[in-house]
Amino acid sequence: MQIGEMAQATGLSRDTLRFYEKRGLLRARRGANGYRDYPPEAADWLRYLRTAQQLGFTLAEIEADMPLLAGAGDPAMADLLRAALARKLADIDARIAGLTQLRGELARRMEPQAAACPLRGDAEAAPAP
Repeated sequence: MQIGEMAQATGLSRDTLRFYEKRGLLRARRGANGYRDYPPEAADWLRYLRTAQQLGFTLAEIEADMPLLAGAGDPAMADLLRAALARKLADIDARIAGLTQLRGELARRMEPQAAACPLRGDAEAAPAP
């Protein structure tokens, strides 16, 4: 399958396919004419890759977990994939907790009784002028 066909089959741009190839996430053979020739199973792999990205995995994480994703259709890999998903979920929960704490601090500094300058570290009540 040539690059245009793969782009059409997956909904990805040619530039994205070239980028994935440059990162080592996608492989293509080169024909005598120099055109890329992707194997048909590459479309399935790209769907897995895009799903992983939509679930919040970075390309670096995908690269590290490539053997897991490559075996995504294998029932024996299901537990390993679930463990990777659990790690990502824990990471997201930690980020949410941190953002919730940050949001609370920002809201506290916006209260009328906060310091005249809300960026002061103490954020105590400001004296009346």
